[in-house]
Amino acid sequence: MAEIVQQRIEDRIPELEQLERVGLFTKKEVKSIIKRVTALEYKLHRLIVNKEDFIAYIQYEINVLELIKKRRAHIHYQFKREEIEYPIIHRINSIFKRATNKWKDDVQLWLSHVAFCKKWATKSQISKVFSAMLAIHPDKPALWIMAAKSELEDRNSSESARHLFLRALRFHPNDKKVYQEYFRMELLHCEKLRKQKIQLEQAQMDLGEYEFSPEILSGKLAEVVYKDATGKIKEAEFVISLLNIAAIFDFTKDLQESILQDLQTNYTDDSSTWDFMAKRELEAPGAGEELQTAKGRASDINRREERCCQVYEEGVKSLNTEPMWTCYVAFLLERMKRKTNVQELKEKRQERLLGVLQRAHDCSLLKENYYKNWLQILLSSGDAEGAASVAMTATQRYSQSVTMWSLSLQTLMELGSRDIGRCFQDALKHVNPKESLPLWQLQFEWSKANQSAEETEAILKRGLLSAVPAVAMEMKECYLDWSYSTGGYKKARKTFTSLQENRPLSKDFFTRMIQIEKEQENPKMNNLRDYYERVLQEFGTSDEDLWLQYIREELGPLGQPENCGKIHWRAMKFLEGESVERFVSKYALLQTGHL
Repeated sequence: MAEIVQQRIEDRIPELEQLERVGLFTKKEVKSIIKRVTALEYKLHRLIVNKEDFIAYIQYEINVLELIKKRRAHIHYQFKREEIEYPIIHRINSIFKRATNKWKDDVQLWLSHVAFCKKWATKSQISKVFSAMLAIHPDKPALWIMAAKSELEDRNSSESARHLFLRALRFHPNDKKVYQEYFRMELLHCEKLRKQKIQLEQAQMDLGEYEFSPEILSGKLAEVVYKDATGKIKEAEFVISLLNIAAIFDFTKDLQESILQDLQTNYTDDSSTWDFMAKRELEAPGAGEELQTAKGRASDINRREERCCQVYEEGVKSLNTEPMWTCYVAFLLERMKRKTNVQELKEKRQERLLGVLQRAHDCSLLKENYYKNWLQILLSSGDAEGAASVAMTATQRYSQSVTMWSLSLQTLMELGSRDIGRCFQDALKHVNPKESLPLWQLQFEWSKANQSAEETEAILKRGLLSAVPAVAMEMKECYLDWSYSTGGYKKARKTFTSLQENRPLSKDFFTRMIQIEKEQENPKMNNLRDYYERVLQEFGTSDEDLWLQYIREELGPLGQPENCGKIHWRAMKFLEGESVERFVSKYALLQTGHL
């Protein structure tokens, strides 16, 4: 091993001598480099090597390169690159190669090598790295796309990029992203050829062997890619994505028309098609004179939105499905959220949206999350009767949805409905008990604000009997808080005593009682000890913080510090697993005053 390391260090001597000779580094700095790289080389030649050692070596060499670059700029010396930088770059590539050979599955390591090559190495070196990486990782489409883009952008080789995309499609024949980027690449290639042709014509040069094929200049290769892609992937959204890519280029009018025709002919059973066609109406040009005033612009926008709605209307007639209605509602909602100072446009947008929401609901095809928007609009416009009606019908449509019941009940609470008590009972009957906690919480808050103490207590007691632990525990905590707020300390203590043995139990139930005790004018330490003993009986095996709080309490003005030793001994005996280690370290901090 020592011989190999020594040989590698000796191989560096010519470049280090040059660095010193030309004044980029001092003799002391060169010695420091030798010392550092010797240590790094030895790490790379151990029996068991770590990836981190390779990375550290690579990073050190890159740092040296960066420093040389800065020093060159500082002293304005730009010679002998072949003797100084090139050996370092070659060595880094070699270390990367050794690392990627050993850790072939580490994609990030490969990509780091690519990033280094892009900044420091030759363009041909990038191709070699990508080629080696794709041989190991042909199952990752993103790497094929990255390699093809590199060939196009870094090496200006559309032929190599095309070859890589075709190879990628052998491994991933139905990958949308590969097809999209291949389609884009062919259009970029076409655009580049068109620009070259214009430049040659402007220079009045004889094209000669540079004769450009009219088919290629018109984007025929991209059209071939499009046909192949849509032959394998028959989805409207995919076709639309290709159309959007084509729309970026100004020479693709015929191709866009062809794609649009294909979309309207073969994909009318997909809501995405209708959504796309409708939104295209917004791009239609308006009358120039009318656009001079705010009212004129609003009128023009209104006409465009009307044309969009006409397309959506055709869509819901042809395709009466939830996704189709969702597209329609989403569009109108987005338009309504747009700011405008013209009141007529605001009113028109709201009128359209409310009408479509009602019709979608009547067809039982309105998505659950849109009922919230519907209720907000009705409440903000002062239509209390309409909001109450929608709230009730929404729960009939989604009778098992906790979210829908919560939304509807909150709306009825806001409107002061008389039937809300019955609605809470209906809600708890319909929803899954395991998901009912938000409804119990909402009912408790409503009852506390609107019903008598006896009725609120009855709700809490019903909640305590729930078979769902989360509901029973939450109601127990609410009961304790409510008892304290309505009947003071005595009632809270009575509630705590009656419930402290009723399972399931929560830590918060006990800690709340401890807090209530400490809020009293003359808190009793014996009561606090009882509460701590009870909570530790339940949670003392895993919660080290409870033991520490107990010790703090004894160290406080009410406690007896001599009890802390016993509590510490019991904690060490009760706690299990990692809780013991955490307790020991926190207790040490407590003793030194750092906790």
